[in-house]
Parts: sequence; structure tokens; C-alpha cells
Amino acid sequence: MSDSGDPTSRNRLDEEQSPYLRQHADNPVNWQPWDDAALDAAEEREVPIFLSVGYSACHWCHVMEEESFEDEGIAEVLNQNFVPVKVDREERPDVDSIYQTICQAVSGRGGWPLSVWLTPDGRPFYVGTYFPKEAKRGQPGFRDLLESIADSWADDDDRREMKRRADQWTDAIECELESVPDPGDAPGEDLLSSAADAAVRSADREHGGFGTGQKFPQSGRIHLLLRAAHRAERAGDDEKTDEYREIADEALSAMAEGGIFDHAGGGFHRYTVDREWVVPHFEKMLYDNAEISRAMLAGYQVTGDDRYATAARRTFEFVEREMTHPEGVSESHSEARGTPSRGGFYSTLDAQSEGEEGKFYVWTPDQIRDAIADETAAEIFCNRFGVTESGNFEGKNVLTVSESIPDLADEYDLTETEIEETVEDAREQVFEARAERARPRRDEKVLAGWNGLMISALAEGALVLPDEGDRYAGLAEDALDFVRETLWEPDEGESGTLYRRFKDEDVAIRGYLEDYAFLARGALNCYEATGNADHLGFALDLADAIVAEFWDADDGTIYFTPESGEELVARPQEPHDQSTPSSLGVATETLLALDHFETGDEYQQIAEQVLERRGQQIRSNPLQHASLALAGDRYARGSLEITAVADDLPESWHEEIAGRYLPTRLLSRRPPGEDQLQNWLEQLDIAETPPIWADRTQRDGEPTAYVCRNFACSPPNTDLAEALDWAEGE
Repeated sequence: MSDSGDPTSRNRLDEEQSPYLRQHADNPVNWQPWDDAALDAAEEREVPIFLSVGYSACHWCHVMEEESFEDEGIAEVLNQNFVPVKVDREERPDVDSIYQTICQAVSGRGGWPLSVWLTPDGRPFYVGTYFPKEAKRGQPGFRDLLESIADSWADDDDRREMKRRADQWTDAIECELESVPDPGDAPGEDLLSSAADAAVRSADREHGGFGTGQKFPQSGRIHLLLRAAHRAERAGDDEKTDEYREIADEALSAMAEGGIFDHAGGGFHRYTVDREWVVPHFEKMLYDNAEISRAMLAGYQVTGDDRYATAARRTFEFVEREMTHPEGVSESHSEARGTPSRGGFYSTLDAQSEGEEGKFYVWTPDQIRDAIADETAAEIFCNRFGVTESGNFEGKNVLTVSESIPDLADEYDLTETEIEETVEDAREQVFEARAERARPRRDEKVLAGWNGLMISALAEGALVLPDEGDRYAGLAEDALDFVRETLWEPDEGESGTLYRRFKDEDVAIRGYLEDYAFLARGALNCYEATGNADHLGFALDLADAIVAEFWDADDGTIYFTPESGEELVARPQEPHDQSTPSSLGVATETLLALDHFETGDEYQQIAEQVLERRGQQIRSNPLQHASLALAGDRYARGSLEITAVADDLPESWHEEIAGRYLPTRLLSRRPPGEDQLQNWLEQLDIAETPPIWADRTQRDGEPTAYVCRNFACSPPNTDLAEALDWAEGE
């Protein structure tokens, strides 16, 4: 391009904060961010937009960059004939959602990198994912494809055909993303068992998990199964109880022992490329580590299996050590704990280091022997984690649990405790040796929604693992404070605005529904874990903002993008669970929970309308709508309210809550004194005492529990176990 005044005549990604975009700042391609300047330039030049969507930890994104985007000849074709636009799908899930929809509809598959050719006004007419530099295996070469599309665009007849296709595809996108079913019946109490039965049919009973191909962490299905098993047990259906519990247990066990878990350093990788849970796709995403940890904690409560508690603990250690922003913004909580405040959580760790996928994580027997001082301990470690000369990944080894502790004890004539201690000491030495390796890149942007997921997981960890309760609650509160003070902009007398991304003091992008919903749930869970009413107030503020910006009463749905946000070719919704839970499902269930703290019923009515609109879809495919199915079950069954009238929970109460699996639990704290309660109401701007707190006082001056479901309550009881036993008998 000769016009140096045109902003698209140079690569502008060095002006962006996204690590993914900055990775492409040195490409010869004149990459543009998704902004008005780029879109206006396409209109002015009358050339198509080439849209490339990816993220920093994406392996095939790196491959396509090395093959094509660093090639001077390909860059010349792109720059002359297109406006090339790069989008970080983690920053702009709305843009990604729109064009992934048509990619999946046209090709039957989606993923990243996502490659889309658009008319200058943003309508897609050609789409795919990764394209090789040269044609192979039935795929066109990227340069050949670019030249073919450029030639067709230059031909008037071909261009008319491309625009006609763009019209058709845009109509299809609008139909898929914006359509809302007619109202029907909200799901009833029978939904849970039918959803669990669907999960049973999808289960891999040989290797654990679901499906017979690549294995993804299907946390929503595990929650459905555990909740259904709990319900079946109470109904006296032993056969269903065992079946649901066994399948959930098999999935959790496969993840806790397989290669998806980082046995040296903790934390979970994205998924495994094989059915047997051996070889992972090595990137680590904050949201996976949050959602899998929540599933592990639920599994631990149901089964008592220490492997699941250990997996959650080690994951939280990983997040604290490697994914936490070092600088806190508020010292209020840290001063009370006597520990330094820290910030929010980073987004991802790359799959690659030194240009090789998985290099940081894999081992040979010689490397293990070099890392572990004692020869016998090294041998035991190799046997425990399946480290062999032949390897299980390109001649090296992904660590997987391959031999049991009892079998190793028999083999080496040691006690099981001695074997466990030997393995743990060896693991620490392996971890220390690995620390000397070149590390994968870390994407250090802090995303509001993903932080909300991890805050929820840590808050749940504080309740389920009370020995680490203060530590996990502190991490959750620090992150919540960080996000609230950096990304939340309160509006006087109106709902506030949440921004999505913080990076190097830069705040950008108005939040999407997932940001508000995930963070609202996290704030509510922080209140449950700590009794701090300020967290409840923030959850209510976020819920009000959801109602103001995302709820459409005419359509009976909660949209993914805010009413005042950027206008794209469609306004998407997110009813399906994907790599993260459905934001529509989480928003609906969170509104149902928060309705207990409102004296009106607006939240309840909104949730009810969403479930009535989506009821038939949920019933027909509950696994695709796992989060909405869980919300539907809470609606049909009601929350299990546990109101604790106490300044602090007694230790025995902590143990009782930790030891019981209580799906749909809502732990409500309230101060024992009426003056304190009035202060809370003023702080929360609640005009009347909500029913969950009203007329609930201490008995004999002792911490007192009220346990209720669907307007039926236990007598006030200073023994939480007795109150919960009453509820379990209801």
C-alpha cells in the first residue's frame, strides 16, 4: 500500500496489550486490531477483511504464524488484497462466537486459528480454521487460497456471488444466535435424572470420561451425575445411585491420574488427544483449572477419595504460584490475615517452550534419574508414573499414574506410607529440576469472568478443605478485590460497568455476560465462605447490571453482549456449555440464588422466563445445556438455605459443611445482633429484611442454624448436624 497515512499500511499490533496480538506485532503482515480504523479502511478500499482469531496458548495458531504469517510473499498478498485483522478470542469472545457459528455450520467443525474472509461491512463469505502453507491432505494452500479469493473479488460476477453468500450466511448466524424459542414449561424435578441418564449413555466405561475420542474435562456432566446420585440415594434408588456415582468417579479418577493432570507441578492441561487420557494438549487455561477443581471438590465430598482433594489442593498451589498477579490493590483483608495482598489471576500458560509442544512437561528415565538423588526412589517414581525408555509421547514420557501405592509397597517390601513419602519426596525433586527448564509463555492479562470462575473454586475449597480454608479464602478475596478495584466502575444510582481485561495497568473492553455472571457467582461464593457482606453486595450489584444491560424482557432471554455494546452482525446468546460453562446458565442459577436476598422477585421472574424459553431445549439435550440444566434443577427443587446466625462459624460447623455434599446449597451468614443486621441492610442498600434473614435470631446466645427449602424450615438449632439431618429427611 502506498498511502502511508492509511493506518492499515503498517502492522498496528504493537499498540495492543493482548499478549496474543503482540506475538504477531513483528509479522510482515499489516495486522490490524478489530477496531473502527480497520473496518473503515476495508470499506474505503473496497477489499475484503481477512479475520484471524486465536489465542496465545494455541498450538496451531503458532504453526500457521510460522508457516504463513511470517512469510514475506504471503504477507504481500494479504496486505495488497485484504485488510488483515487479528482478534484474541479471549478478549473478544463475541466476535469469536459469531464467526465460529458459521464455521461449524459450514464445515462441521470449528476451533483455532479461525480464518474468516468478510465483506468490508463484516459479513462472512469464506471460512475455515488452520490452512497449511502448501496444499496437502485435501486442504488448499493458504497462499493459493488468498490469490483465488482476491481474483474472485476483483471479478464483478464472482463478487456478487460472494456477497449473496455473505447475505445467506449472515441470516444463518442471526437465526442461530439471536433466535429465542417460544415460551413453554420450565424444567421440573424429573430433569435431573434424565440429564444424568444422558450422561450415562455418553460415558466411556473403559477409560473414564465421555465419548470415545479426544477427552475433554466435562465438569458440567460430573456435577449433573453427582447431584442425580445424591437425589437417587435419598429416594432409595440404589441402582441409579451406584451407576451415576460410578461414572462420575471414573471421570474424576481418569483426570486425577491421567496425563491431563500435571503430576510434577499441579494444575490441569486443556484436554488429552487420545481416548486413554495419556497425552494432553499441554496448554493450561485458568478456566479449566477452576472448573475441574470444583468438580474434584464435589467428588471428594461424595466419595471421600483423597485423590480428588489432593488434585484440588495441588491445582490451587499451582494457581497461587504461577498464575497470580503479584501486586494487590487492597490491604484490608491481607492486614486481617497478616499476609501480603496479591492480585487477580492470569489467563493461560502456553503449550510450547523453545518451539516444542510439551517440552517443559515430559521426561526420559535418564532425566528422572538425574533429578532424584536416590536410585531406588527414582526407580519407584518411574514405576509410579509410567516413565519408560520407549515413552508415551514422541519418545519421552507424560507422567501418568501407572502403578498403585499398594502394588509398589508389595514390590519393594515397604509400607504404603513409606512408598507415599518416597514418591512425594521424589516428586519435589523432579519439580525442582523442571524449574531449571525454559518455561512456556504466560498470558498475563487478567480477565474478569475467568477470575470469577477461579474465585468460586477457591471459595468452595475454603469450605470443603477447612484445613486450608483461610488460605484459599484469602486468595479468593484478594482476586475479587483486584478485579473489583481495577475493572468495576460503579455508577451512582444506576448499575455499574464491568470491564473485561486488565493488562499492565491498561483496562479495556466492556464486559460480556460471562464476566458479570461468573464474577457475580464468585462474589456470592466469597460471601458464603467468609461471611463478608461486602462480597454479597458486589454480587447484587453485578446482578443488577445483568438485568439492566443483558436482560431483554420482550425476548425473554439474557444476551451475551450488553445492550449498549458494539453492534455486530448478530447479538449472540450463550445457552450451550463449551470450554467454559454457559454464561446464560450461570447467570440464571446465580439470579435464583441471589433472589433469596431480594425482597421482590425480579431475579426469580427473570430466571423463570429464561427456563421457560429454554425448557424444551434443555430437556431434549441436557448435556449440551449442562449449566442451564443445573439452573433448572435449582429452580424446580429450590435452594437448600443454611442461614447461620453467628459472628463466626464454630469449628464443628465447618467440619459439617466440609463433610457433606449439599447440592444447591446456599450458605447465608447474618450477624446475631439486630443493630449489626441493620448496618448490613444499609450497606447493601436493601430496604427490607429479606426472608432468609428475617426473624432469625440466636437461641440461648449460641450460633444458631436455620435450614430451609421451598418455605419449609427446620427449627432453630445450635447443632448444625441435626438441622441438616432434618433437611436431608425432607
